[in-house]
Amino acid sequence: MVQQEKANARLPNGRRNNKAKSGIQNRLWIIGFLFLFGAGAVVLAGWIRKPTSNDTNAVANTFTVRVDDLTITVTESGSVKAQESTDVTCEVEGRGLEIADIIPEGTVITQEDVDNGKIICLLNASELKDTYNRELIDFSSAQASYLEAQEAHLIQKKQNESDIAASQLAVEFGLMDLQNYLGETASRKLIDQMDRDPNSTIDMAGILAFLEDPNGEGGGAKQTLKELNDSIILAEQRLTQAQSELESTMKLFKANYAPQIEVRQKELSVNSYRVQYEQASDALDLFKRYDFPKQTKQLLSDYHEAQRELDRTFARTRSKLAQTQAKLESSKARFDLQQEHVTKLERQIAACTIRAPAPGIAIYGTSADWYRRREDPIEIGDMVRKGQKIFTIPNSDLMGVELRVHEASVNMVDPGQRVEITVEAFPDLVFYGKVISVAPLPDPQHGWLDPGVKVYTTQVSIDGKHDVLKPGMSAKVKIFVEQLDDVKIVPVQVVANRSGKKVSYVVNGDEVEEREVQTGLFNDTYVEVIDGLEAGEKVLLVPPRVVQPGIEEDSPADESPKEEEQPEESEEEQSPPAVNSSIDSA
Repeated sequence: MVQQEKANARLPNGRRNNKAKSGIQNRLWIIGFLFLFGAGAVVLAGWIRKPTSNDTNAVANTFTVRVDDLTITVTESGSVKAQESTDVTCEVEGRGLEIADIIPEGTVITQEDVDNGKIICLLNASELKDTYNRELIDFSSAQASYLEAQEAHLIQKKQNESDIAASQLAVEFGLMDLQNYLGETASRKLIDQMDRDPNSTIDMAGILAFLEDPNGEGGGAKQTLKELNDSIILAEQRLTQAQSELESTMKLFKANYAPQIEVRQKELSVNSYRVQYEQASDALDLFKRYDFPKQTKQLLSDYHEAQRELDRTFARTRSKLAQTQAKLESSKARFDLQQEHVTKLERQIAACTIRAPAPGIAIYGTSADWYRRREDPIEIGDMVRKGQKIFTIPNSDLMGVELRVHEASVNMVDPGQRVEITVEAFPDLVFYGKVISVAPLPDPQHGWLDPGVKVYTTQVSIDGKHDVLKPGMSAKVKIFVEQLDDVKIVPVQVVANRSGKKVSYVVNGDEVEEREVQTGLFNDTYVEVIDGLEAGEKVLLVPPRVVQPGIEEDSPADESPKEEEQPEESEEEQSPPAVNSSIDSA
């Protein structure tokens, strides 16, 4: 074989690959043939096997019931597997990336390699880098828009503060103008009245009466009223004085002490002061009827308009601020999205360089699948996709065995039971451990190779660290179920089923007695006898099919032949051993 592999190494790549594939196919056929041959041999051996004993009588073909120790074990085959392993998968999203470089399978990764960040696989990241450069340009644009939106939002906030302050100042000035004209008390009463009922009529007479009160508060309107009233009083006094002077002058004129011209002058003065009086009275009347209501309403309207403008200012500022806020959030969302894209691409590019995550032996992800390992092994140039397993790095310090227990024996296997393990590579070495777990459900069946056979995956640990153990090695595991001390035992074929009862045939001289027995635990060789037989009694190794007096076996015509049956379940409903189980006696 070594010479053939060396010869293949000297062939060209194409011929060597074809020859290798042909060799693999030939070996697969040989393996399949050997598998079927071995299975047939096992079945044939099961048919022809007859347990023997030192106590067996060669002439009478009997066995002497004895008291002995009985060890109940379940033996199954499996493969060595690390209890802990680290899976290295492709973390790059997309259609897949090409493997640019990869370490050979079986490379030993040390803790120093992990600490130094040893590269175990490189993926081609050229397309990702091109996409990354384009995304950087969009990211810079989004960043500039985001900064601009931040500044615009800040400016709008400051502008809103200025507009609101100006509107509030206008309201304050409007109130001050109204109070300056009517006085604080009258202004407040008027404002309260309008606030209660905006459609009510202003009581100008009441306000004037309040303003004309000498003890009331004063304002511009009260000052005007006072000036008009003073003008009337002054004009009235001057008219009265002029009238007195006219009367005196008339008297002098009648007594020829005053000339006619002086009388005319006095009359002119009276008429002049009368006109002034009337004008002052008209001015007061016009002020009360027109100027005062107009000015009052105008100032009140200006105050209310300032309040409404303040409300509009609040609304405008909220609207403008909301617009800038929306632009800010939109630009921030775009910026965050672009930043996420850039960050994601950075992670993706970094993920193209796969470094050793843990110490152990690097095993390709396809090696766990025999078909994929043969047809499509991982190599440089292959495309890998997100989630695809590239490596499995088992922890060689924590090894175990994965085996499948037949359904006939699975009820006897429990976590914590001790085990003995041997591997085919080192048959002279014995390893020890215990059962870790038993699957609650059977493994799924796979076509014609597994017709109706139910097996349960069972995990077994191996104590200690053993450098000779490698994942995938074939192992044989003996599970110690129970140890029975000083119990009566007989070979399993001694017990037969007759009419739904378990019986054995005891030999007394030349006679055979059919006796019902109660059995307990059993293995492939011996079964525990709980009741029905005593130590030292001899029993037939091969129970007759139909027993007649004188130990005669009737013809098949009298009763249809029945196969020799294994002991049925005991009262404790003990399941029979699995077909591929090996159970030892002490």
